[in-house]
Amino acid sequence: MHNILVVDDQEVVRYGTTLILQKTIENVQVSEAGNFDDTLKMLSSKPFDLVILDIDMPGGNNHQMLDVIRLRHPDIKILIFSSYDEQIYGWRYLEAGADGFLSKKMGIEEIKNAVKSLLRNEKYLSPLLKQTLLNNISNKKSITSNPLDRLSNRESNIMQLLIKGTSVAEIAQQLSLQISTVSTYKKRICEKLQVSNIVEMIDKVQLYS
Repeated sequence: MHNILVVDDQEVVRYGTTLILQKTIENVQVSEAGNFDDTLKMLSSKPFDLVILDIDMPGGNNHQMLDVIRLRHPDIKILIFSSYDEQIYGWRYLEAGADGFLSKKMGIEEIKNAVKSLLRNEKYLSPLLKQTLLNNISNKKSITSNPLDRLSNRESNIMQLLIKGTSVAEIAQQLSLQISTVSTYKKRICEKLQVSNIVEMIDKVQLYS
C-alpha cells in the first residue's frame, strides 16, 4: 500500500487530486493537509511514500517548506505541484531537493505519470522540462545565461507575485515581511533583470521562459 499526502490550501484541488490518485494508482491511501502545520503533523503521525506539495500556501514559506520536510523526512519523495511557471521554477525546485515538479496545468495522465515515476523511486521531469534540457544541450547554452536564474528563491517568489499584480503591501503581508523589505527585493529584482517597471519585468519573463 502506497501512502500519499496531498498538501494544498484549496479544498477543491485536494479533492480533485485525491480522486485522480484513487482512480489511477493501485493500492494507494491518500491523506490531505490544508496548511503547513497540519502537513508536519501528518508526516509525523505515520510514514508516507510521497508528498504532493503546493509551495504557495498560507503557513508555509515556499522553498523553506521543502527544506523542512527534507530535513525531517529524508527518504520521502516530494512532488512540487504548483501553478508557478514550470520553466522558471521547475529546475529551481529540483535543484533545491524536490524529486519532481508538476504544473497544475497538466492533465490527469501526466499527474499519473509523475506519481508512478516517484513511487518507482525515479525522478520526474515533465515533457516540457525534458525538452528544455535537450534544447540547452543542443544549443550549448548555459543555464546561467538566463537572467531569471540570477534570482534567489525568495526573489523568484516575489517576482512571481509581482507579475501576477500583487502589490508590495500584499506581498509583505502574505510573506510576513516588512513593506520596506519587499521594496528592497523588488528593486534588486529589477536590477538583476535590467528592467525598470512591472511591464518590462513581465516582458522579460515571457522572453526567457
